[in-house]
Amino acid sequence: MTRYAFFEKQYVPMAEAKIGISTHAFLYGTACFEGIRGYWAEDEQDLLIFRMKEHYERLLNSCKILRIKSEYTVDDLCDITRTLLQKNGDRTDVYIRPIFYKSTEAIGVKLTGLDDAFLLFAVPFGDYLDMSRGLRARVSSWRHLDDNAIPMRAKINGAYVNAALAKTEALDDGYDEAIFLTSDGHVSEGSAENVFVVRNGVLITPPITSDILEGITRDTIFQMASYLGIETQERMIDRTELYVADEVFVVGTGAQVSPITEIDHRPVGDGQIGPVAKQIQSLYFEIVRGKRPEFRKWCTPVFNK
Repeated sequence: MTRYAFFEKQYVPMAEAKIGISTHAFLYGTACFEGIRGYWAEDEQDLLIFRMKEHYERLLNSCKILRIKSEYTVDDLCDITRTLLQKNGDRTDVYIRPIFYKSTEAIGVKLTGLDDAFLLFAVPFGDYLDMSRGLRARVSSWRHLDDNAIPMRAKINGAYVNAALAKTEALDDGYDEAIFLTSDGHVSEGSAENVFVVRNGVLITPPITSDILEGITRDTIFQMASYLGIETQERMIDRTELYVADEVFVVGTGAQVSPITEIDHRPVGDGQIGPVAKQIQSLYFEIVRGKRPEFRKWCTPVFNK
């Protein structure tokens, strides 16, 4: 089956969607992206895109930071995405990757005087992390980028080298995931996820000033917690607070809701997946597959409208 991408303002077979080797975004990482999930809803026989509008709103904010001009509105981008998924015809979970990038083929580090372009593709995609068990994590020896270096408020392609270094270090040392600290030693986020801890029944996460991505899944968890009557706090978290937390889990479009049961060879809580993580994880998957009418506004159907 031919898979399609949206490239140079048209839908083309993915094999034909190619950039030149001297494209500025390839040479210097001058691009920004989103990761969006579509979930197959068996009961409806439809593919549901989760919080698509919010993802594209954030993508256009990333463009502002990277001085990329978009000729498309949020509604335009949503329509392009639905059309692409219809053409691909997937009846399974998918991962959607839109990218705005500096498309000029040129040598030289700058953001101005370059052409901007947009591309989009989607692929079948399962779980990014193994959620059938608790994950093992380590605090990374690599420090997280800060807002005055490469701002994590924007999903800038080149910034993810920082994440790759931390994730690889963790994998090489036998762990599943890495947790970044900020330059002043506070918990920031995972390699590609926001971090939540539970202490005495309260759900706690670092503030956006801890050099984190303003996560859409993170916001989803806040709203779900309010719905479930769970108290939430945004505040600084020390490294050692990870060791004494009752629960720790990471969230993101890729990670979804992934519990962590060991950090730096120390069990989190009793070393088992905790009740708060289980409750949030269960509700999350009901929501994304369209089984919760009260959250239906977050799910955009692809084949039926």
